[in-house]
Amino acid sequence: MNITCNGTLIDLSTPKIMGILNVTPNSFYDGGKHNSLEKALTQTEKMLHEGATFIDVGGASSKPGVAEISADEEKKRVLPVIEKIASTFPQAFISIDTYRSDVAAKAIAAGANMVNDISAGNLDKKMLQTVGSMGVPYVAMHMQGNPQSMQKNPTYNDILISIREFFSKKIIEAYNAGINDIILDPGFGFGKTLRQNFMLLRHLHTLHIDEIPLLVGVSRKSMIHKTLDIEPSAALNGTTVLNTIALDKGAQIVRVHDVKEAQQAIRLIEALQASYPINP
Repeated sequence: MNITCNGTLIDLSTPKIMGILNVTPNSFYDGGKHNSLEKALTQTEKMLHEGATFIDVGGASSKPGVAEISADEEKKRVLPVIEKIASTFPQAFISIDTYRSDVAAKAIAAGANMVNDISAGNLDKKMLQTVGSMGVPYVAMHMQGNPQSMQKNPTYNDILISIREFFSKKIIEAYNAGINDIILDPGFGFGKTLRQNFMLLRHLHTLHIDEIPLLVGVSRKSMIHKTLDIEPSAALNGTTVLNTIALDKGAQIVRVHDVKEAQQAIRLIEALQASYPINP
């Protein structure tokens, strides 16, 4: 299972890590930590050193209920960071975390080589065509509603069937738009209750469709800190537990704030899987 990113074939038979780089003042966990160019570069270097393959740069918080910012403000936040990462760390694969096609296009021109869209094109009808024309991989995430409304009583008849149907439709739309490399993200915490999140994780293996890679992002999310009654800052252990479960169920990419711990989880899961069959 491979994707092509910036002319390089990336083998996803060994799971890869996407390091989160939020350059926002109000993200739920790390808002304000990396919103200067110097801090963003320091964090990028750390994540690459610890084993990240992708650096996911986001300039607009998708925390439930947060007010939407303008496209100009989003570009102002992300473009200088992307340009600097691309020139300083040319080996890095940079993802732009946006649901706006114009932001995606500007980010790719600045040096990004992947688009991570929380709306899978539903919030900007030009997104799929834009990504297809740029020839970059595309992460299509499932979300019920939008960031302002998604956690107001999310309801499904059957969440697994709903997400499979959503992905099946998006795969066809993406291929028709000329996107060759699509990655599917079930969207933990985006229009899902705590119970629905855990049901989704428990049955993650059922969301593998036509060998298309699955990305899982549970890092420090509410399904961890609300369940354990702790703050997001204390949710690293819980994040590692759920990442390990996701990897065991076939996730090819984990999107995380803490790269070192995710890399350790990958190595341990690989050792576990390599131990079969057990010789008597």
